[in-house]
Amino acid sequence: MKDSRLEINIGDLHLQNPVMTASGTFGYGDEYKDFIDVSSLGGIIVKGTTGERREGNSYPRLAETPAGMINAVGLQNKGIDYFCHKIYPQIKDLNHNIIVNVSGSSIEEYCTVAERINDLETIPAIELNISCPNVKKGGMGFGTDKTMAAEVVSQVRKIYKKHLIVKLTPNVTNIVEIAQSIEEAGADSLSLINTVLAVAVDAEKQRPILSTITGGLSGPAIKPIALRCVWQVAHNVNIPVIGLGGIQNANDVIEFMLVGASAVQVGTANFINPKVTSEIIADLSDYLDRHQINNIKDIIGRI
Repeated sequence: MKDSRLEINIGDLHLQNPVMTASGTFGYGDEYKDFIDVSSLGGIIVKGTTGERREGNSYPRLAETPAGMINAVGLQNKGIDYFCHKIYPQIKDLNHNIIVNVSGSSIEEYCTVAERINDLETIPAIELNISCPNVKKGGMGFGTDKTMAAEVVSQVRKIYKKHLIVKLTPNVTNIVEIAQSIEEAGADSLSLINTVLAVAVDAEKQRPILSTITGGLSGPAIKPIALRCVWQVAHNVNIPVIGLGGIQNANDVIEFMLVGASAVQVGTANFINPKVTSEIIADLSDYLDRHQINNIKDIIGRI
């Protein structure tokens, strides 16, 4: 049952609750409809979409860790044409907040994809991914330098007219500096953090497990880092922050909101329990009951 106490606004983007899914962990949403009512989520951020088809990195590209996983998938997708003609018609009515994660190897590619999505009527926002650590060109390279980050955001802002979320990498010295430059360039909100650059090694074979050697670490192992980044950024920008990184349950969501997140994204946990987002939403209502809180917005930034 819908709980009005969970409603959140991310700028002009209205969410019926603060629970969204993280790109790359929920497919296009349609894959999960046998497990949960996907229309009940605050939003669905679909897998990364690029201008042209990408095959991704060579196998092996996943490695399990004691508290998460490392991936080097490399933004495998069939490109923006395929998305517009084949995927969009199938998912456009799944949820009122279907959001597309936009990736690219150049500013021109980011702009091309954003412009195409701008014309899709029922998609209210994009998430600009300038922070992926496992692609050879573009990706994290744009998100680790404040000048480059601001340039790609400002160019996309010129042609994209709806809500613009920008996804930040933790693999920087000063994430606040990057966030502020992106805010000035025209972002409507920020999502953080993307995965943490990591390596997995096979001691018996004496070689790296991943074909790319490095990959992106996600899961509970990175939650303390994510909380720190969200706390730092949320208190130094004037636009909403969406938190992600190791969220497994409703308590994790509350922690992210207490340090300043207005909403969250659930990622790796979807692989462990495909019903986790639905369970978290129900448990958030219980939390409000137990603490006699009238609206979940009241806890944002209490720490």
